[in-house]
Amino acid sequence: MNRPTLTTKRLILRPFAPADAPEVSHLAGDRRIADTTLNIPHPYDESMALGWIGTHADAAERDEALTLAIADRETGRVVGAVALAISQGQGRAELGYWVGVEYWGRGFATEASCALVDYAFTTLGLRRVVAHCLTRNEGSWRVMEKLGMKREGHLRQHVVKWDVAEDIWLYGVLREEWNALRSVADPCT
Repeated sequence: MNRPTLTTKRLILRPFAPADAPEVSHLAGDRRIADTTLNIPHPYDESMALGWIGTHADAAERDEALTLAIADRETGRVVGAVALAISQGQGRAELGYWVGVEYWGRGFATEASCALVDYAFTTLGLRRVVAHCLTRNEGSWRVMEKLGMKREGHLRQHVVKWDVAEDIWLYGVLREEWNALRSVADPCT
């Protein structure tokens, strides 16, 4: 799979480069990011960020994942990440995202996720996109709802985060639901 560059009203979604590692470490290294995500450890140093960035090209080449930097169009500065873990044989992908704390509340996660979900359906031809989050992460599940995703499940004590059993919300959207939503209103605005 190629790693595209997607442009939205305020953002550029592009492949990460090794030069992004210091900013990724700074943003993802905030304990509040690790607290609300499942896969970001704390502390998160620059070598970890560089290692993570180094996995993206191979994962895309194997058609397993597409991970893109969320960058501000005006400044070019990285503000977060958005990704699809792809199961091509099943026709689905799992959406994931994070945005640095200093950029919370600006709609960047929704705008970036919308562009990537649209890419999943229109370019990759997938039939379903799912996402999940900790039930206490209201910001994340609100993004999913803004995208038109439906809450499909409540997984009780499904993961352990810092020695605490956490519940998970599971959301999903089908391609025909996405197309119907896009025909009425643009969820990306």
